[in-house]
Amino acid sequence: MKRYAPRQRPVRQHLRTHGTPAEVRLWTALKGRRLRGRQFRRQYGIGPYVLDFCCPAERLAVELDGAVHDSPQARAYDTARTEALEAEGLRVVRFENKLVFDNLDGVLAAIAGCFSDEGESAG
Repeated sequence: MKRYAPRQRPVRQHLRTHGTPAEVRLWTALKGRRLRGRQFRRQYGIGPYVLDFCCPAERLAVELDGAVHDSPQARAYDTARTEALEAEGLRVVRFENKLVFDNLDGVLAAIAGCFSDEGESAG
C-alpha cells in the first residue's frame, strides 16, 4: 500500500478534528482495538486518498457516506476511488451515515465479517 503524501497531513488532521457525527460514533466503537482486537486508523492516507477508517492488518477500508455522495458525480468519483484502492489490495466497505446511528451493531458485525479469520461466523 502506498502511504499518504506528507502534504496530506494538514488535511487529515482537519478531518479528524472536524469529523461528522457518524464518524465520531463509529470511531468510538473502533478505537483502542475494541472490535475483535483489530487496530483501526482514522483519516488514513493511501496514495492520493484519505480513508475514513482503515485497518492496515486486514487491508480493509471503511467509508461512511452522507448525502454529499448521492450526486452522479460523487458516485462516479467514489467508484473510481474504490477501484483504485482495490488495485492497491484494499477491500473497501461503505455504509450510509444513517446506518451508523440506526444499527451500529450491524455495521460492526459487517466490518468484523470482513476480517480474514472471521469468515461466515461473524454476525
